[in-house]
Amino acid sequence: MAETTAGDVHEISVGATPMGSPGRKSSGWYGMLTLILTEAALFLYLQFSYYYMALWNEGGFLPREFPSLKFSAPDTAILLVSSLAVWWAERGAKKGSRGQLAGGLAIALLLGAVFMGIQVLEWLDKPFRWDSDPYGSLYFVITGLHMAHVLVGLLILFALFVWALLGFFDPKRHAPVTIGAVYWHFVDVVWLTIFFTFYISPYLS
Repeated sequence: MAETTAGDVHEISVGATPMGSPGRKSSGWYGMLTLILTEAALFLYLQFSYYYMALWNEGGFLPREFPSLKFSAPDTAILLVSSLAVWWAERGAKKGSRGQLAGGLAIALLLGAVFMGIQVLEWLDKPFRWDSDPYGSLYFVITGLHMAHVLVGLLILFALFVWALLGFFDPKRHAPVTIGAVYWHFVDVVWLTIFFTFYISPYLS
């Protein structure tokens, strides 16, 4: 960009324009909270269906062999670590550290992809299908819906990662990072409820 004054040309350096409004007072913030409440209700209804059917089927609802923790336990740990990585990345955004922000997002992206890969392996390892019985239907619908949310979260993290590399955030304007982080933490919390429902509660019964 150039400015002309009395025949002289002066070069003006313009950096990347920060993205998002300062703080959390953006429409995106409230929109994300509304989305989370809506999706949380959906998962709540689905898991209520699981407990309702388990309660009224007099022991005939669960599969003969209780679910193994071979895949689900490490998958849970991976997702929790990814949430820590996103939290660390958000702290980097607040400090104005582009490297910490991009690094944390990159770690979360990698761990999220690993989570999805392990989840697919577990699906293939199951002795039942989505149309085998009510338990199989609820298992694949709930875990499949969660997988779709993880995929959306990875797309959000990837966009934030690219914007971070381009220098679109600073300590005052990083609302998109906070909004994306809240969504990713929500995905992790939902998985914890799914993990308890399918992998822990059968042993408690």
